[in-house]
Amino acid sequence: MYIIAKSGYREATMKKITALLLLLLSAQAGAATKVQEVRLTAAADASRLVLNLSHSPDYKVFTLAHPARVVIDLRNTRLISKLPGHVSGSPIRSLRSGIRHGRDLRLVLDLSAPVALKSFVLQPSDKQGYRLVVDLGKAGVAPAVAAPAPRTSPAAPAPAARASVPVVADHQPSNTRPRDVIVAIDAGHGGIDPGAHGPHGVKEKDVVLAIARQLQRQLRAVPGIKPVLTRDGDYFVPLRKRVAKARKSKADLLISIHADAIDVPSARGSSVYVLSHRGASSEAARWLAEKENAADLVGGVSLDDKDDVLKSVLLDLSQTATIEASAKAGKEVLQELRGVGRLHRHHVEHAGFVVLKAPDIPSMLIETAFISNPLEERRLQSPSYQRRLASAIVEGVQDYFRENAPPGTKLALANAARRHIIAKGDTLSAIADQYGVSVHNLRVSNNLTSDRLYVGKVLRIPPSNGT
Repeated sequence: MYIIAKSGYREATMKKITALLLLLLSAQAGAATKVQEVRLTAAADASRLVLNLSHSPDYKVFTLAHPARVVIDLRNTRLISKLPGHVSGSPIRSLRSGIRHGRDLRLVLDLSAPVALKSFVLQPSDKQGYRLVVDLGKAGVAPAVAAPAPRTSPAAPAPAARASVPVVADHQPSNTRPRDVIVAIDAGHGGIDPGAHGPHGVKEKDVVLAIARQLQRQLRAVPGIKPVLTRDGDYFVPLRKRVAKARKSKADLLISIHADAIDVPSARGSSVYVLSHRGASSEAARWLAEKENAADLVGGVSLDDKDDVLKSVLLDLSQTATIEASAKAGKEVLQELRGVGRLHRHHVEHAGFVVLKAPDIPSMLIETAFISNPLEERRLQSPSYQRRLASAIVEGVQDYFRENAPPGTKLALANAARRHIIAKGDTLSAIADQYGVSVHNLRVSNNLTSDRLYVGKVLRIPPSNGT
């Protein structure tokens, strides 16, 4: 276990200003964005879709296959304009819209062929408001477009406040090959720091390194995931250097492996921790105070030209989203650990562990078992038990990335290919036949209690019957 240092607090004035700004941003975020006009133009080698919007959008654009489609999701948005029909020379066969979660807008572009996709937001100018531009070029050829404006502007960071994932820099330019998801694995303690020890002398640093190596081997076998270790031997690595190593590797997830200990020998079971908001607050103050961190504070987004209040607001938004993502990942892992042995805590705990404090990397600390318990001490030494623990963590990680794979990654593309947006006339049996799956598995994968389908809803496609 790490010893949690006593956290400091921000200055009262800064907290009040930040709270006021967030309140104002929340009020702005509450007003629905309106799609006031939808325009589609076509050229010889590319087509362009432009959405005129009342506010800066919180959006996501991605492609789906079988059949080829482009999906545009806009949070808290209403369509008050008619959708254009087919334009000669465009790969777009039709446009349709639907409502998701009661207030989010989804636009679906049915395509005649796969396309290369690029999107960006134009800021208001020349009496025009915000415009979301989606360019569609020939597959394999990046659309030729003017340099895009930033997706969000410093003066209007409200969309980030509604984000469900951390505000991080995309590691992958849109015109390059999809990348692997990177998982940093941190074996706790090491070297001169043995960690806890069991009643028979088993050291925490040794068993957690063995589990970390097993986790690395199993994750390496998962297509689309690249695991990296913060230490791969019996040597000491300072806590903040572990975080720095994860950020240097551009990790999408950090998993720190530990073994718990307490004076009560009967205590047993696994626990999962993510960063507490109090720990995040104290860490934010430290990051903001260090000049060398200012240029790479929020997922690679430079804050050098921002004032202190805005830096604080942006960092708060990023950390809040990171904690939410960490909790999602931690919940999936905790659920899988339930099948290996007893849980000491049945829900994800929050704490101020230093290794969890990267503001832009979802992070969790796993207490695999109580090394102070004689039975669990023996289990932690067992290679078969180490493999079972690693397998459970791998399953949890895969479950998390099935819904939260970062854009531009191989997992994101694979996930998109295994989804179907329901169109008018679709039936469960026809969809099952299209993807080579059973109707039963389709129902189970989507928690369907009836065969009623809703246009615009996304169905998750389970593995085909032959796999």
